[in-house]
Amino acid sequence: MQILLIRHGEAEDDFLDEGYVGSTDLPLTERGVLQVQKMAKRVLNDFPPEFIWSSTLRRARQAAEMLSQTTSCSVEYLEDLTEMQETENRLAFRKRGQEVLASIKLNSEDFGRIAIVTHGGMITQIIESFLDLPIENNIWFHTDYTGIHFLDYYRDKKIIKFANNISHLQGL
Repeated sequence: MQILLIRHGEAEDDFLDEGYVGSTDLPLTERGVLQVQKMAKRVLNDFPPEFIWSSTLRRARQAAEMLSQTTSCSVEYLEDLTEMQETENRLAFRKRGQEVLASIKLNSEDFGRIAIVTHGGMITQIIESFLDLPIENNIWFHTDYTGIHFLDYYRDKKIIKFANNISHLQGL
């Protein structure tokens, strides 16, 4: 199975002052909508998914809905794909990332390629889980707006085909 991990586009949350946390739930900006449109066209043309999973936060929902419309794929929303919550510590966040990846993998067995639309922090948790990295580490997988990571469970191997690809944003 192949997994496209995709971060939502630029959101109004990203312009809030110091009290901002990832669970703040505001929509995409106009620029964020344009970023998602470009990403969705790229995904359709280069590696179309058969199913989409998405965070329930508005900015990710908007991105997933646009990707769904472009690729004609169904989308399912999971609360567990949201960004780190104020009540969570690093260990709980990682555990949630591991559990959601395992659940998605189990529930996506009928698909050759899926997309997961989520947030930068959750993308790091999923990649760490995919790679079986230790829970305590100092690694962060940076993801730009609409950045795409391509993970592949190929036979007995786990392959990262590419990470944080944003070539679809050229000229924006």
